[in-house]
Amino acid sequence: MRIVWTLLLSVGLTAAQETPQAFVGGRLIPVVGDEIPAGTVVIQGGKIIAVGADVEIPAGADRHDVSGQVVMPGLVDTHSHVGSVEGADASAPIQPEVRTIDSIDVRGAGFQKAQAGGVTTANIMPGSGHLLSGQTTYVKYRDGKTIDDILLYNDDGSIAGGMKMANGTNPRKKPPFPGTRAKSAALIRERFVKAVEYRDKIARADGDETEMPPRDLALEALVEVLEGKRLVHHHSHRHDDIMSVLRLAQEFGFRVVLQHVSEARHVAEEIAAAGVGSSVIIVDSPGGKLEAKDNAFDNGAALERAGALVAFHTDDGVTDSRLFLRQAGLAVRAGMSRDGALYAMTMAGATMMDLDDRIGSLEVGKDADLIVLDGDPLSIYSHVEQTWIDGVKVFDRSDPDDRLYAVGGYGASHDQAATLAHLEEEGH
Repeated sequence: MRIVWTLLLSVGLTAAQETPQAFVGGRLIPVVGDEIPAGTVVIQGGKIIAVGADVEIPAGADRHDVSGQVVMPGLVDTHSHVGSVEGADASAPIQPEVRTIDSIDVRGAGFQKAQAGGVTTANIMPGSGHLLSGQTTYVKYRDGKTIDDILLYNDDGSIAGGMKMANGTNPRKKPPFPGTRAKSAALIRERFVKAVEYRDKIARADGDETEMPPRDLALEALVEVLEGKRLVHHHSHRHDDIMSVLRLAQEFGFRVVLQHVSEARHVAEEIAAAGVGSSVIIVDSPGGKLEAKDNAFDNGAALERAGALVAFHTDDGVTDSRLFLRQAGLAVRAGMSRDGALYAMTMAGATMMDLDDRIGSLEVGKDADLIVLDGDPLSIYSHVEQTWIDGVKVFDRSDPDDRLYAVGGYGASHDQAATLAHLEEEGH
């Protein structure tokens, strides 16, 4: 299901977007198409209206001299937990009716830190302690006062997002949770069978209210998965767990993106043959769970060689959104192509969220989401200087307040500071 433009935040924002913004003289990395050593990007009305080496700049445009800098699309994070997001509780292992939109703190400092890392779009998900922990939310990292300010919508007006599922060690607990991997798969199959029956009853009723089954929010959400309206984002690490996901997806016909895939290199050919995308995380520090012990930097390279679609994600706060570009650099170091790694940071993630017609590349007609860097995006010495979303600058490293979120220090986690201040006011 495609995503459509959300409501503008204010009349003032609309007016600001009417003035064309021209980024002139920078090295352009469109992601789709060849790099342009010295080019121009023009944005207006929240969209890209021109890209190239020889671009006519509209009269009255605000010109930004980015000579010696790099301009590329905003980064797409297919797996994040910013905003103190919550999902399912301990009452059951499968809770598809739970919506993350009802738990995201849009004023959390994680949003500004993500902007500082050049992330412009994200899939905010619940955790992986359940076989199914709820509905994810697709957002733009705009500056928002409420969750409504950052949401993306489907073409039918519904809130855009996927469904978070998981297998392996995390969901294995005491009853009512499964105790084994085999039981985990059995519980999921059982629930999807019920969803198929629910869907078929609705179809047979053919609009006759007297024949309709009682409304069931959980089964309604799973029917959206069965019908392809809601894509499954599936936490999975070990090769055998990955294969279990592929079998379930084939049996019930749902669309899926594999998340983490620590052992992807062992089953890369199978993943590619299934036509399934993989969102990889590269963790370069010790620790974590046992099933992720074989996580390797070359998973991206293995998937690329196999011809599978591969993206990267932060799993923020497992890794920091401010350092998201490091994933691409580490993947290239382990054998992935440069173009493939940059594609994985942008267009691949957009595709995995059904947003590839809107974001992920510098192309005319796409959303004006872009970042300006002071050096090559794969260099550890480079910094994101500016982040623009829908034609509005949301991060500027030269601004002391924005720089604080980029480098850290006192006050960088303002949401936590606000909580402490509240406690002091209450006399705690």
